Amino acid sequence: MKRFFLMLPLCFCLFAVQAQTEKYFNISKYSDIYNAVLRELELNYVDSLKHDQLTEIAISRMLYSLDPYTNYIPESKEEDVRRMRSGEYGGIGSMIMQRGDSIYISEPYEGMPAQRAGILPGDRIIEIDGVKLSNKSVAEASEMLRGTPGTEIVVKLARDGERKLIVKKFKREVIQVPTIPYFGVLSDSIGYVMISDFVDRTSGDFKTIMHDLVKDFGVKSLIIDLRDNGGGLVDQAVNILSLFLPRNSPVVTIKGRSLEEEKVYRTTNDPIYPTMPLVVMINGNTASSSEILAGALQDYDRAVIIGERSFGKGLIQNIRRLPYNSFLKVTVAKYYTPSGRCVQAIDYGQRQDNGRDRVVPDSLTSTFKTASGRTVRDGGGITPDEKLKSVDRVNIAYYLYSQHMFFDYANLFFKKHPTIAPMKEFTLSDAQYQEFVDYVLAKNFTYRLESEKYLQDLKEIVRVEGYDEVTDTLFKNLTDALQPNVKSDLERYRSDIQQLLEQEIIKRYYYQRGAIVVNLKGDRWLEKSIEILEHPQEYNEYLKADKVRE
Repeated sequence: MKRFFLMLPLCFCLFAVQAQTEKYFNISKYSDIYNAVLRELELNYVDSLKHDQLTEIAISRMLYSLDPYTNYIPESKEEDVRRMRSGEYGGIGSMIMQRGDSIYISEPYEGMPAQRAGILPGDRIIEIDGVKLSNKSVAEASEMLRGTPGTEIVVKLARDGERKLIVKKFKREVIQVPTIPYFGVLSDSIGYVMISDFVDRTSGDFKTIMHDLVKDFGVKSLIIDLRDNGGGLVDQAVNILSLFLPRNSPVVTIKGRSLEEEKVYRTTNDPIYPTMPLVVMINGNTASSSEILAGALQDYDRAVIIGERSFGKGLIQNIRRLPYNSFLKVTVAKYYTPSGRCVQAIDYGQRQDNGRDRVVPDSLTSTFKTASGRTVRDGGGITPDEKLKSVDRVNIAYYLYSQHMFFDYANLFFKKHPTIAPMKEFTLSDAQYQEFVDYVLAKNFTYRLESEKYLQDLKEIVRVEGYDEVTDTLFKNLTDALQPNVKSDLERYRSDIQQLLEQEIIKRYYYQRGAIVVNLKGDRWLEKSIEILEHPQEYNEYLKADKVRE
């Protein structure tokens, strides 16, 4: 019997060595097969081969079978790696868009080279450094606009109302897109900070902003807006948590394939704001590091989370350098919040036969407890303490936007009005809104409802099934009812239209900050956040142990 127990560990070792040997043999085997296929194609395929494209396709298809976050980055995209880590790139600081065969400036960033050079939204780009943009894509044009900071760029533009082409010559710079695009003070000493993503300067900017909000404006409570924040660097979320949680608190655990890859991130300093009341807003696009931030605050009962269930990205990626200046962004681990839950919503290892990803159903999730004993679940993002719904309405406002009516009218408005009211006071008057209505009608704007398109599809199915004679009158009545009346719809949906129009107009004067201010007007989620913070008893009720999120 003694010999049996002595031999058992030896057997396990032998099995482990055998499995490891077999694994490396298979890696070598399929590498040889791939190289053999490539050689045969080079020798025998009827046309010449583009080896770089074939290799990228092969690698991309292989990685596609894993998860959408594991990606190959070729040498030509090395700049993208630096941008992912720092949020910086060399360029002119402007968004561009394609309309037909032409590329237009859509939004110069405030204080960036394009804006300082006098480039305006709506300018059509004719040439970049002597290269004509005819038949170029947005991606190609963007690549041409980017470059090493300090290098000169010459852009030739066409502008409505100008007979001659405009030539702008200036230098590219390091472009830093703000990761905290807006912050401010709301009623009753309530601060507001919007975080759009997490790069290597986000937590430093956040700390500076918080210092100013408290010292200069007397902020006593805070709303953190993480809506549409897709995440970024984990350590930046940890640094922000260090401002609010006790020193050395575990806030996220990273678990990979082996115990050696497990890492616990802890807060690093004594908190500056250990008792400041917090509300965090999240939605379905809140993901990754922003879920780490929201999840840790929820698990420690340190903040009230409101909004929609977050995206559910509980996977961590590292960027690994490959030969020839290429890179692999690879999923290396899952993260777990302080209560022990993983918020990953999709099981990429269990893809269905039709290729669709398998969402973890609530019935297969597990329950966990926050510090005060509240029940929370894993497997599907962060569930808010106060659930709210986004208003998703597709009406004439959507079609006006997609056909660039807001964009074009904002350019005309800017030419007519050199200045407007301060961004917190700006609103269109009835007369100004009527001018927009007249503009739309003069352009003979029209659109086709999505429901009318589906009705035509249904009508065809009914015809195939032989019921068209019975339903012809019904379909005719429905078709007539679904014909949009542009003039009446412009009044019926004025609230939605005016908000989008004001957002576009104010960007001409106050850039992205102005658009955010307009968007926050009448924001029901923001109003609810303020209400919670203005009533301490209501705030505390959310954090009691008997509150259950299902």
